[in-house]
Amino acid sequence: MNKEGLRYRAEKDPLLQYESTIEDEKDHPEHKVYKPKLIKQSRLQYFLGGDDWKTPTILIFLAFVTRIYKISWANFVVWDEAHFGKFASYYLKREFYFDVHPPLGKMLLGLSGVFAGYNGSFPFESGAVYPPELNYTVMRIFSASYGAMMVPMAYFTAIQLKMSHSAATLAAVMVLLDSALLTISRFILLDSMLLYFTCQSVFCFVTYRNYQRTTPFSTDWWFWMAATGVSIGCVASVKWVGLFAIALVGFHTISDLWDLLGDLKMPKKTYFMHWVARISCLIVIPVVIYLFSFWMHFLILNRSGSGDAQMSSLFQAGLEGNSFDQNPLEIAYGSKVSLKNNGHGGGLLHSHVQRYPTGSEQQQVTCYHHKDANNEFIITEPWTADQIPNGIPVDPEAKKDMNEDGTVRFLQDGDIIRLGKRMSITNINNILVHDQTSRNLHSHQVKAPITTKDNEVSCYGNATVGDANDHWKIELADDVRGKKNGRIRSLSSRFRLRHVTLGCLLRSEGVTLPEWGFKQAEVVCQKKADKWSNYNLWNVELHVNALLPPAGANVYRSRFFRDFLDLNVAMWTSNNALTPDPDKEPDGLTSSPYEWPLLTTGLRMCSWAEDAVKFFLIGHPIVWWCGAFSVLACITIFVFYIVRAKRKVADFDVKNGMSDSLNYI
Repeated sequence: MNKEGLRYRAEKDPLLQYESTIEDEKDHPEHKVYKPKLIKQSRLQYFLGGDDWKTPTILIFLAFVTRIYKISWANFVVWDEAHFGKFASYYLKREFYFDVHPPLGKMLLGLSGVFAGYNGSFPFESGAVYPPELNYTVMRIFSASYGAMMVPMAYFTAIQLKMSHSAATLAAVMVLLDSALLTISRFILLDSMLLYFTCQSVFCFVTYRNYQRTTPFSTDWWFWMAATGVSIGCVASVKWVGLFAIALVGFHTISDLWDLLGDLKMPKKTYFMHWVARISCLIVIPVVIYLFSFWMHFLILNRSGSGDAQMSSLFQAGLEGNSFDQNPLEIAYGSKVSLKNNGHGGGLLHSHVQRYPTGSEQQQVTCYHHKDANNEFIITEPWTADQIPNGIPVDPEAKKDMNEDGTVRFLQDGDIIRLGKRMSITNINNILVHDQTSRNLHSHQVKAPITTKDNEVSCYGNATVGDANDHWKIELADDVRGKKNGRIRSLSSRFRLRHVTLGCLLRSEGVTLPEWGFKQAEVVCQKKADKWSNYNLWNVELHVNALLPPAGANVYRSRFFRDFLDLNVAMWTSNNALTPDPDKEPDGLTSSPYEWPLLTTGLRMCSWAEDAVKFFLIGHPIVWWCGAFSVLACITIFVFYIVRAKRKVADFDVKNGMSDSLNYI
């Protein structure tokens, strides 16, 4: 073939179309003179697949009509609007919260609240009627717009897959009329955004692939590859299930690079640039978008809120309305403290009057994510030899860090202490214990209730009754602020609490206790302990001591990447801990994956009272059953032709036809 010819140029540039040849009817077939004519398309014509602009226009119109029609009919909180509407409220009030999903979609819902003139005051309780001052219709239309745009996106994706106009229209109509997609788009939820960004990712990826086959390194090629990166970054920043879109692009990219490696005519520099382009557009751009969504999340939510306890103590100190900036910097004996576990999503050391039903039957010790007085402990001197057998001998040098008035001694690395519990401080020179329970943090050779290989931790004794099992040794691990002088600092110092008698380490790994433990996290004393495990590290969160000055807000600063990592691991941990609760699913509303394509189980989205507006989520049978059948048929046909290819039957041009089509499959 003449590589300067018109046909060759048309194949290399997707915007160029090769018109049918013109021939002289009088010529003998062997002597026909062909006169190719080259037509340059506009980009609009290219994406429309020709001059048909009416079809996508009608589809867009119908998509918005079907999704917005009577969208305000249900004037009450429907289904998961109770969650995501509340999250939107937090952004408007700028209060920090915790959720298992990335923040982009919820920030967009908060933006819809701005458009609606909403101030964030409505609690979004399930089934509650929306107040007149909350224009929930605008917020729902905002979400519905993403669902509506999926319809033209399906059409244009089909065009880019070189389907006929009829096939592309059918694909769009199936998206348009699917009852599940239509219903899920009508409420204040993340699903419409997730589905739209998924569709956009596929569209941009297919378009970029078309340019990859024809004009790599062209301006359009770079644009659509970058657009693919933006799209998969957005879908992953709405929900982690969007990682399936990333997997689609990722696996195809690996296959593509492998094929390019086999092109012996390609210069090494060109192949290297293919790697650079894909790393830049398909890795760096999505990562930057994901990071940016969290940066905006932290920037907006700068006030103390319900999700504080999921973050590090140092992060919480930077929130408005938080009192941690009043913490004295260095911990002293007699100080009232709360201790936060440094495991991902770790809670606060906690004890309440309820006892273990088995084991020692002493007072329970747990980790708890909410702040209350039962999280507060007092740093107390150990029992001495004069008080109990095997007590700590009195060290004549022990008062070396006391002030001249003899009232304050700072806590040092290696000190042996007791952690007593009380609710209020009256005299820090006394041995302080919990006003209600009068107990000390305690461990002994009794199996923990759930993690039976480790020792139970309890609260035992009182201000005058105890034993050597109340003693814990402070082991300073590190200080986030990078300054170590041997003293334990509020918020920034991470330390271990080692049981003096047993040698085990105080630990909480997020194991959930049964109902008798209020489903709080189990606390154990780990026998074979990894001393650098975050679950064995603790820091002082609350610190109260009237004899010490506050450190001030400028002392406590957290770093973005540390906060980003802490929040993402907490999201991962909490997501994995989610399990169906039979008590909350009395009507058997949950379903299994094998039921989804068969539509054997739907979802009731609201009250089923006679006078209520009812919504039931289930897919359109024709769309879902045909889709499921098509997948099975595609797999069958794929296997059939693979077997024929192995038998040397050439049904396809493997170089240009079947292999590329199967990549999309």
